Amino acid sequence: MIRFIYNLFWPIGLLFFLPGYLMKMARRGGYREKFGQRLGIYDRELRARLSQSGGNRPTWLHAVSVGEVMIALKLAQQLRTLEPDVPCVLTTTTTTGFALANKNAPPWIEVMYTPLDFWPVMRSAFSTIRPAKIVLVEAEIWPNLAAKAHAQHIPLALVNARLSPRSERRFRRFRFLVGPTFRLLDLICVQERDDVDRWTALGVERSQISYTGSIKYDPTGLDEESGEFVATSVRDILPGLNSERPVLFGGSTHRGEEEILAKIFARLRQKFPLLCLFIAPRHVERVREIRAQLEALSLQVRLASEAMNHSEAEVDCVLLDTTGDLRRWYSIATVVFIGKSMTAHGGQNPVEPIMARRPVVFGPHMENFVTLAGTLVSKEGAIQVHEVESLERAIENLLGDTEARQRLVRNAREVLDQHRGATARAAALIANLHSGQMG
Repeated sequence: MIRFIYNLFWPIGLLFFLPGYLMKMARRGGYREKFGQRLGIYDRELRARLSQSGGNRPTWLHAVSVGEVMIALKLAQQLRTLEPDVPCVLTTTTTTGFALANKNAPPWIEVMYTPLDFWPVMRSAFSTIRPAKIVLVEAEIWPNLAAKAHAQHIPLALVNARLSPRSERRFRRFRFLVGPTFRLLDLICVQERDDVDRWTALGVERSQISYTGSIKYDPTGLDEESGEFVATSVRDILPGLNSERPVLFGGSTHRGEEEILAKIFARLRQKFPLLCLFIAPRHVERVREIRAQLEALSLQVRLASEAMNHSEAEVDCVLLDTTGDLRRWYSIATVVFIGKSMTAHGGQNPVEPIMARRPVVFGPHMENFVTLAGTLVSKEGAIQVHEVESLERAIENLLGDTEARQRLVRNAREVLDQHRGATARAAALIANLHSGQMG
């Protein structure tokens, strides 16, 4: 009955949210490419490729955007080591996620757009993909997808499952609506031990929940490159950015944070004359807006794509105008500020700069990473500030103290080591899922 009501009101909800959805897609660009896939319309070439899997039905991994796509790719590689012949389909919702997946996916992964969770669309997607298993990343549990998988006896797993105390309270309030869908999950791999009790409280059988640690925080395979080697190679393609220039790096910043960093940068340059500011906005489409804002503060700004072709040694600020390369760029940082933590709520992932061996500072709003952020701060692996003045002091202290920077990184990497092997553990559980074992 709940799903009947959901499907009944789905078209009305689509009409209500469609204008904002289309505006966001137009702003980010690239939405026309393969748009039909969102509606369950697939071309003949795609259908032919999916049918040429030698009888092996694919594992379908679903990820929303860039962060989830990176998790899905990491997990797919591990699944491939356990099942060498398994093909995969990776669906993603955003154009940035699609571009990143296309750029990094090996030939045995078919990258597609996520079908809308409306029953005729989902029916078309299932008949085209014909999945043997479905793996959802982090928080994407859709009623029609889950119901269709259950009806066809296709194992359904949720990996790197996120469930904050706030989300748990909200879901418990509407348990009669979300509970039936959650109970269709055959496997839930949670990031923290406390998450087991939270999912159980929502009606999921404890036997179907496994603590694996976080795939996103799993350092396995991420620390093979020397951070200094990568930093040197990045500096080589940016004339004028030699190793003597300290770099303040704003990672995945949101509106308002660029101006805060620019003003801090302008003041700190009086003490650190060679200081350079790098900003990687969370949404690349904001680059033009940010550039105008920084130039209004009398800063000399270059886009990363421009800086590679200019020989000016005294550029003040470099704006990253590409996606998917953030970890490589982190390697040139002296101090990293984690975006979406000062002027917006939620925070961004601090793991990549830590894996690049760079110290991190973030603001008061790290709700999306509350457990990790709390552990990093308590173990002295990161600095959390609550206002602009303390942010400036923290950055200034780190820029002037090499030993303090190294100590932060060392402590932070010890925190991440608690999640080492999470990818392999999740992959092993997924590999053992078979239709006959469904709950």
